[in-house]
Amino acid sequence: MLVENWMNPKVITVDVNDSMLDATKILKEKQIRHLPVLKGGKLVGIITDRDLKRASASDATTLAAHELLYIIANIKVGEIMTKNPVTVPYNYTVEEAAEILMTHRISGMPVVDKEGKVVGTITQTDIFRVLLSVTGLAKRGIHFAFLLEDRPGSIKEVADVIRKYGGRMTSILSTYERAPAGHRHVYIRAYELHREDLSALKEDLRRVSKKLLYMVDHKENKREIFVS
Repeated sequence: MLVENWMNPKVITVDVNDSMLDATKILKEKQIRHLPVLKGGKLVGIITDRDLKRASASDATTLAAHELLYIIANIKVGEIMTKNPVTVPYNYTVEEAAEILMTHRISGMPVVDKEGKVVGTITQTDIFRVLLSVTGLAKRGIHFAFLLEDRPGSIKEVADVIRKYGGRMTSILSTYERAPAGHRHVYIRAYELHREDLSALKEDLRRVSKKLLYMVDHKENKREIFVS
């Protein structure tokens, strides 16, 4: 999953000499929170809705409305932007982009090509979109969580049980995080399962996996936690 496949390629930018008022109008009209700032076509900064609010907040209580509007119309974006903005190359993975956003505690950043040209933007919302896509939540199936032995075939064993009951799997995710030595957590989401078969399915899964942690039926909004 590369950034270039999930970014927003419709890049909306402002020039370093545009006014705060110009930037504010664009953010409001386009319903976005970040604007890459260019100078001569080159990325030199980024401005956010937070930057604009911060820049005008200190004078808001002491100036008349027309005076504040005058200031906003005359202060240039280049005076309040964040210089040397955090960026991500277009050929990074989405996971790498998420790590950058989290490390820098930012909600979005420009995507650049090999020459450093802005070719898109990627935000936390885009990352959430990826998460929903790869987990198959839209199918509104059933989500199973297991603690399995870390050995060849352990995932296949529980997957085969789900298939036996007619289930089609939209995602299989696995992690060693917070799992005891020699084990892994495995999360399977499947659909086309008949609800009347769930009791028998759960028993078969318990028999094969030894530890079925929980089951969430997204269609019926039912949740069963088997292990705390």
